[in-house]
Formats: sequence, C-alpha cells, structure tokens
Amino acid sequence: MIAKISSGKSTAGLIRYLYGPGRANEHTDPHLVASWDGFAPDPGRTDDTAATKKLLVADLDLRVQQARRLGRAPEQHVWHCSVRAAPGDRILDDAEWADIARRVVTATGITPTEDPDGCRWVAVRHANDHIHIAATKIRGDLRTARHWNDYLTADRELAAVEKEYGLFQVVRGDRTAAKRPTRAEQEKARRTGHDKPARVRLRTFVRTAAAAATNTEEFLGLLTRTNGVLVEVLHFPSGEPRGYKIALEDDTNTGGEPVWFSGSTLSPDLSLPKIQSRLTAADIPADNPHGRLRPHPWHQATAATERIPHHLGRPEAEAAQAHLAALGEALDAVALTAPPDIRTELRAAASAFERATRSRVHAEHHHARALRGAVKAMLHEPTPKDGAFLAMFLDAALLAVIAAARWHDQRQHNQQTAAAHQTLLHLQTAYDRTSSGYLLAAAQHRPPQKVAVRYAQLIRQAAPAHADQVFADPATDALTTALVDAEAAGHDPGRLLQQAADERALDDARSPARTLAWRVHRLSQRPAPSQRALAAQKRSTVLRHVVSPEPAASATPTATTSTSRPRRR
Repeated sequence: MIAKISSGKSTAGLIRYLYGPGRANEHTDPHLVASWDGFAPDPGRTDDTAATKKLLVADLDLRVQQARRLGRAPEQHVWHCSVRAAPGDRILDDAEWADIARRVVTATGITPTEDPDGCRWVAVRHANDHIHIAATKIRGDLRTARHWNDYLTADRELAAVEKEYGLFQVVRGDRTAAKRPTRAEQEKARRTGHDKPARVRLRTFVRTAAAAATNTEEFLGLLTRTNGVLVEVLHFPSGEPRGYKIALEDDTNTGGEPVWFSGSTLSPDLSLPKIQSRLTAADIPADNPHGRLRPHPWHQATAATERIPHHLGRPEAEAAQAHLAALGEALDAVALTAPPDIRTELRAAASAFERATRSRVHAEHHHARALRGAVKAMLHEPTPKDGAFLAMFLDAALLAVIAAARWHDQRQHNQQTAAAHQTLLHLQTAYDRTSSGYLLAAAQHRPPQKVAVRYAQLIRQAAPAHADQVFADPATDALTTALVDAEAAGHDPGRLLQQAADERALDDARSPARTLAWRVHRLSQRPAPSQRALAAQKRSTVLRHVVSPEPAASATPTATTSTSRPRRR
C-alpha cells in the first residue's frame, strides 16, 4: 500500500472532487466508509447530493471557522491522504478500508489515540483499490494538529497493515532516492514523443559527465558540449563556481522558457559540492615519461572491481558505501564505450544501480580512489575491439553487484537491494553477449590431451571446491586456452592459476570457469617474473612457514644473541 499526502485550502473543492466523476470518469459509487464520529452525512447515500455535500463541508469546517475568528486558522487547513492498494491485492471491503483509515489518521497525529479533541475527518471510497481521507487540521481545542513526518508515519503504519492483511509488501526506501518524475512530467514526455521525462534524461547526462570528468572545469565543459542541453553555472563573488542549473532545449514551459533543474533536484548526490568531493577522490594515473610498464586501465578497473566484495565484507560501512558509489560511476562510464549492441543493456544496468549507490550510510569517497581513477583513465584509452577487456570487467562487476545486493539486504535497504537485483539482469545479458564470441574463439585452440590433463590437475589443486563445476562448464576450454597463452608468455600456469583462485572467492560466480579464465587472462598480461624474482618469492614463502617461533622458545635465542660478542665484518 502506498500513501500520498498533500495539503490544501478548500474543503469544499476536495469534497467536490471526491464525489465528482473524476478527471476521466473513473469515480464509481463514491461513498463514506468512515468518519471522525461515525455519523457524518454521506452525499453518496442520499437523494439530495448537493445539499448533503454542503452539510458535510460545514461539519468539517466548523472548527476552522471558529479558529479563523480568533486568527489561528492556517491558510492550508485541509489535509488530504490517498491510500492505494497494490495491483495484485485482493479487493478489500468497506469495513477493512474503514479500519485502515482509522489507523492512518491515528498514526499521523490527525486524531491521536483517545484524544477527544482530534481533528474532523472522513474517508471516501470511489474505487475498488483506494480510498481518500479528507481532514481539517484544526483540533477541538482550536490548535493546529501536530502531523510532522506524516508521510513516514503513515508509510510505517501501512507496512504493518500489509503484513496483517496478507497484502503485497511494498519495497520501501530510506528517503535517499532521487525524486521521481511527477505525473505532469510523465504526461509531457508522452506528448512530446520521449520515452523518459526530462528529469530522468538530464540525470543520466549529469551522472555520465561526472563519471568521465577529472575536475570541475571538465565536468561543466562536458555538460555544456552535450547536444540539446543548456547549462547555467552559478558563481560565488570570488568567481568560483558554487552550483549549476541544467535544462533541455526542447523542454519548455507554457511561456516558452526552459524548465531548469538544479543538480540537487535531479538526485541528492548530483549537487556541485558533492560531485567535487568525488572528483577530488580519484587517483588519476600520471603520465609515463620513462616508458615503464604499467597495467592497462581496463585491467586496473577490473582488479579494483574484483576487490569490492572484500571491502563490503569489512565492518567499515562508510568505506563500503564509497566503493558502491564508485562502482556506479564505473557502470556509467562503461556504457559510454560499449558497442552499440549492448549499450542499451549497460545503460539500463547503470540506471538501475544508481539507486544502490546511496543509503543513509555516509560514503567516505577517498576509500575508492583506485577504482574511480582507473575508470577515468580507462575512458582516455582506445576501446579494445575484441571485447575481452569489456567482458573481463563485466564478469568482475557481476560479482560486485551480487555482493552489493547482499550488503544492502543485511542492512534492510529494501530499495537498494531490489535495484541491485534488477542491475544483475541487465549486466548478465550484456556479459553473455560480450563474452560468447571471445570464449567461443578461445575454445577453438584446445591444447593437446596431455597438456589438458596437466592443466586439469592444476585446476583441481587451485580450486578443489569448484573443480567439478569448472569441468562441467563449456568455458573450461577457454580457461585451458588462457593457461596455454600464459605459459607461452613465460608464466608458471600453476602459480598463475592459484593466484587467480586466491584473489576472490568463487562462491558467487555463476560460471567459475569463466571467472578463472578472465582472471588468468588479465594476470597473464603482466610481465612474467624473472628467475631471480621467483627465487626470492620462494625464499620468502619458506621463511614465513619455517620462522614461526613460539613465545616460550623465543627466549633462548634472544638471550644467546644478547650475550654473544659482535662479529667483525
């Protein structure tokens, strides 16, 4: 059930609407189901409807008129609350709607429990799936009702009603969601032939520009250069930018003027100060004048994305929220560089995950500097044509979004959890289309049977818990091909496979074989370690396992060392 609450200044106008035909003749059999005392006149159950309407309005406005003589009546004295059931719910009878109406006016403070001076109200039903509660805000003692946060209290009461009545339980938020388009904005978009309202389209433009920009000037420049977009920058007296307004050229009001939106009205995290805080929290790779080898930005972004499930498993909630915000920017950026056949799916994934990037947990963005910087560097590199880099990133993003859904679910962030699940559907579709061609081509180069058996033994040693699932997956051929290429490049396949398996758990992977194949492919792009480096790693590993002194045994060597004479060099 969903409540919608508003205020007005005409009791007669509201009653006239509730008992009228409606905007599209949708009102059928309007009648009272409950009132403040149970004896209010019902215009829907009388022969003289007009006269009964006047009686009902006079009864509701009685205290308003009394308070107005004393100068106490507020101008917006009408309280209007509509309560609507979900489309799949059963049809409630009048007695059930009456009970729901009483619970709502009690919870919101319109008529507190056992308060004889509560406000006057009526509940009108003119459809099967909803009712309207009309009340005047003046109490019997001529004070104005205390109904602050009435939407939250009504929503909380309706959540309890859903459980008790066995109705569909609506996914509820935490007031951090972006403002939804109004009905007028949706109808305007439909009239002008757009699939989305201007508010939603502008939100996408701003989020994409913020993901691609490296500083404030570049961000504002990207918005200004976007076709069909108008930008107005607001400045402090010192000349520094303090905010911005944005509009679409084809979105005008009745006077022909553009309809402007500030960043904060598009989304809570799109105000200029909040965008600037994220822009400064990015490690942008510096230029490489000495020609030193450095990981490809796509590899860096993939590696940082693979670490997100680890960060979400730690107790620092502020850091975890920062990584989710950075992941949302990564999805926005990847949609820019994606091939046309999957761009729509990636944009839908980024749009869905936008809701999962915010919660009541404050994000400390400096924790996600690596991913945000790699994403911005990634956009300045030529997009690889074989699709391997993109598929590699999407494979890591799938595991990160699964971990995000689990993290939000543990904290009862219902809307964010649902958004993450919706993101998975679009990401999985994009990943399947991207990876299928590359994996099919890689599977064509199967190694000899003897080599394949040796790799199978290495796979079983590296991931014993998932070995059977790997061998039953058609992507196993792609994994063995990746191991062949890595060995040809000078890597130890066993060591590389163990490193790939140890990076992150494979429990959430839909296809562990694919995940291992992408990790091996990414790790094999690094230069193979030299013999000296391998020997140093081996000595370090041996020392770690051998030198593990017990507290009691460590006393003797320490005493011996302290009494021995220093050796001459």
